[in-house]
Amino acid sequence: MGLKLIIFDWDGTLIDSADRIISCMQKASVDVALPVPSPDAVRNIIGLGLPEVFEQLFGRLSVAQQEQMRERYGYYYIEQDDTPTEFFPGVRDGLERLRRCGYRLAVATGKSRMGLDRVFAETGLGLAFEHSRCADETRSKPHPLMLEQLLEESGCRVDEAVMVGDTEYDLAMAVTAGMVSIGVSYGAHQPQRLLKHSPQCIIDHFSELEQWLEACS
Repeated sequence: MGLKLIIFDWDGTLIDSADRIISCMQKASVDVALPVPSPDAVRNIIGLGLPEVFEQLFGRLSVAQQEQMRERYGYYYIEQDDTPTEFFPGVRDGLERLRRCGYRLAVATGKSRMGLDRVFAETGLGLAFEHSRCADETRSKPHPLMLEQLLEESGCRVDEAVMVGDTEYDLAMAVTAGMVSIGVSYGAHQPQRLLKHSPQCIIDHFSELEQWLEACS
């Protein structure tokens, strides 16, 4: 296939942050006097940008409510919540092996730029990724603009890239962009939802991505 660029989602694909996202969204909704969403409801929206998240969880909010939710969610996620977030097994070493094999790595995430830069710094992985796009600087998933911009910035053709993600928003984005995709079974959405968007495969462990790439080379 001549793949050169591997584009990863972040939350739920590289790092296990679902419990923290759920906890912070629930605490923020209490502070803003909104109905507290269930864990499943929050898990369903992981990967979207915050405006889309708020609309799906709470319906139409006023501008003031949106700003309050954004501020309280950020406050809990960055400063107050200590729910652990760890890389999924095999991710850190696997990313380094992919770089040594000559693959170029990128991130397409529902996080804000501030949020992604912060976790890049905290994890020390910022230098591993040549390119990244965040939901507050482009269109939110599943719109394909995020992928189109990464292709333009990297100089890669769509047939030289693959999208790896754990939600149907990731895979639907890839379908619309004309890009092949790989789903991961260990993230926010169940494999049955991912299969609707025709991924090349669904992996149960990060090392299986390396195996798939070897088979394609």
